[in-house]
Amino acid sequence: MIADDVFIHESAYVDDFVEIGAGTKIWHFVHVLPRTRIGERCILGQNVMAGPDVVIGDGCKIQNNVALYRGIRLEQDVFCGPSCVFTNVLTPRAHVERKDEFVETPVGRGATIGANSTVICGNRLGAYCMVAAGAVVTKDVPEHALVAGIPARQIGWVSRSGERLGDDLVCPRTGERYEVSDGRLRLVGAEER
Repeated sequence: MIADDVFIHESAYVDDFVEIGAGTKIWHFVHVLPRTRIGERCILGQNVMAGPDVVIGDGCKIQNNVALYRGIRLEQDVFCGPSCVFTNVLTPRAHVERKDEFVETPVGRGATIGANSTVICGNRLGAYCMVAAGAVVTKDVPEHALVAGIPARQIGWVSRSGERLGDDLVCPRTGERYEVSDGRLRLVGAEER
């Protein structure tokens, strides 16, 4: 099922048994494999591979040269920077078949994954977290956490709009106020969207 107003570049391959939501754009040399679901208003940049059995939520932006393997689940509004890497097995060997060992990697709503970063499979990226360019994620990332380095370590907090929060935990872009409770950042006075 492909919505009427989806743009698919002539060089892209979209296999059978794929769902693509309204307003989505699929650019040069993209390959969408079977049983992949892509939400509305997504952008898949040049040379993206998605599937099989991948879920991409509404409003996701996947930049050039990203491969999303079976088990990757992006909630809505996730940004995947150019050439970021998702691994699919923990101990790959060219001569050992491990396609039945792919590990799920859920990515929470509004998360940002920086260019050339690596996410080791099986680690959850929390809603609105931000992974710095070039970081290597080897453990779960909390909601709103800013992580950087090899291996990635938390160096701060970010708001829903992606602004780094200072000691006052007020978003400089929106004025939203946050608080830390039990090691988690929460929006004050409103439900998370």
